[in-house]
Amino acid sequence: MADNSIPAATDGNFETEVLAASNSKPVMVDFWAEWCRPCHMLAPTVAEIAHDYEGKLKVMKLNVDEAMNSAGRYNIRGIPTLLVFKNGQVVEQIVGAVPKEQITKALDRHVA
Repeated sequence: MADNSIPAATDGNFETEVLAASNSKPVMVDFWAEWCRPCHMLAPTVAEIAHDYEGKLKVMKLNVDEAMNSAGRYNIRGIPTLLVFKNGQVVEQIVGAVPKEQITKALDRHVA
């Protein structure tokens, strides 16, 4: 399920790859799991967004079964959940397999 072109966020790299990186440009993290059907439905949209916003937004995927500490830190209760980080803080949260337009509308508020 994981798109190999989208880097994985883990408990080990979350601080540097997501929080610190969001000081230079926003980072969107897709919280997902292999067993989650809606996550599979959203994956192509996330890949499209990664391509469409290349250079303006960093996109990462975090498997909640493998990175439980990070998922717990942000109180992820339902997946898929997309969190957008800017300057180390969550600035957007989108839960569920939503249309691409809803995601891009939220992202456009934070992407230069």
